[in-house]
Amino acid sequence: MKNPAVAVPVAPAGSAAWLTPVELGLLAAIWGASFLFQRIAAPEFGAAALVELRLGLGAAILLPFLWAQRASFPAARWPRLVLVGAINSAVPFVLFAWAAQRAPAGVGAITNAMAVLCTALVAWLFFRERIPLRKWIALAVGFVGVVVLAGDRTGGPGVPAAAAAGVGAAFLYGIGANLVPRWFTGLPPLALAAATLGSAALLTAPFAAAQWPAQPVSLAAWGSAIALGVVCTGLAYALYYRLIQRVGAARAVTVTYLVPVAAVAWAWALLGEPLTLAMAISCALILGSVALSQRSR
Repeated sequence: MKNPAVAVPVAPAGSAAWLTPVELGLLAAIWGASFLFQRIAAPEFGAAALVELRLGLGAAILLPFLWAQRASFPAARWPRLVLVGAINSAVPFVLFAWAAQRAPAGVGAITNAMAVLCTALVAWLFFRERIPLRKWIALAVGFVGVVVLAGDRTGGPGVPAAAAAGVGAAFLYGIGANLVPRWFTGLPPLALAAATLGSAALLTAPFAAAQWPAQPVSLAAWGSAIALGVVCTGLAYALYYRLIQRVGAARAVTVTYLVPVAAVAWAWALLGEPLTLAMAISCALILGSVALSQRSR
């Protein structure tokens, strides 16, 4: 999952009441499955090759939106688009794929939820935005959750490094979430997503070529990589922005609370990965901190 921060016009109220929870649940299931697919495919492809497939396929799904709005993307915009593509897609995707080679799928999903808190932290560190006491408390609680997760030895020796990679990715999402509305306000969101994903794919391509697997890759890994790019990236973006347009960003972002639950459920059902006590406590702390940070006064 990413943490897109694009201004999307909200549609008038009146849509079917049942549609929003259905779409939230579907999006959570899709983004939760992304951590499952990375867990299956990353050990065979390696991080760079898997991310190249993910970015390329995701960009291809959204390319028609970029083509239709190409007049809004003159050459002068592209240096910043490339930078945001690296910060908000290429590097965090590689970090999560790297983590998936070393720890259960739930570790990446739980640390991914820190993106909401990191967005506030980045706004304070680099853009001089004030953080109220409530959000400082939320950051502290979230940090405790990460410490609990990193200290989990029952999930395997790779958990601390994977948790650190996940938090690093979440921090990069926080940077991206602050840059996008400052640099790209008014741009069509799906076209913007296609541009940044495509830029990220070009940046990742040399590393993917250098690290392309020498051994044949299984059908399960290929299927997971394709699903990761087409469904969990391209189609998920389209669904997410449709949801924002219908109900607003504040409500759409509640999917953050559901993604770790979905990821752990997928990994338990299909890979037999257990939910450890530390993972459960960490998930509760991090999601609780996100809920606290999102509360209105």
